[in-house]
Amino acid sequence: MKSNDLVLEKDWKLFRKRLPEWQKRHMQSLLDEYAAIIAGDGDAAAKFWELEERLKKDVRHVGVQAEMSRSRMVLNLMCLLHEKAIKMSDLDGFSDEVKAAMPPSFTVD
Repeated sequence: MKSNDLVLEKDWKLFRKRLPEWQKRHMQSLLDEYAAIIAGDGDAAAKFWELEERLKKDVRHVGVQAEMSRSRMVLNLMCLLHEKAIKMSDLDGFSDEVKAAMPPSFTVD
């Protein structure tokens, strides 16, 4: 079964509605981590380069920017779970088919 086959209209609408809030929450978490890097002990140059590396990596998170297509919705949800931008409980309201498509390692909050 292709991931697009799982995506009901109600799931797609719910995903589009919730994604911006999930992304804001994830970005706030990242900003908190960056602030800890900046406030931490150590050489200013080392902190700067550590932060630069993190930014290059984190900007590719689905929790920061997602390719919005119905066919990628299930993959986006998996990425959000992997990035810890969301928990399985955030999928309340989605169809059982979408929840069942999540890998078993994500099924426990």
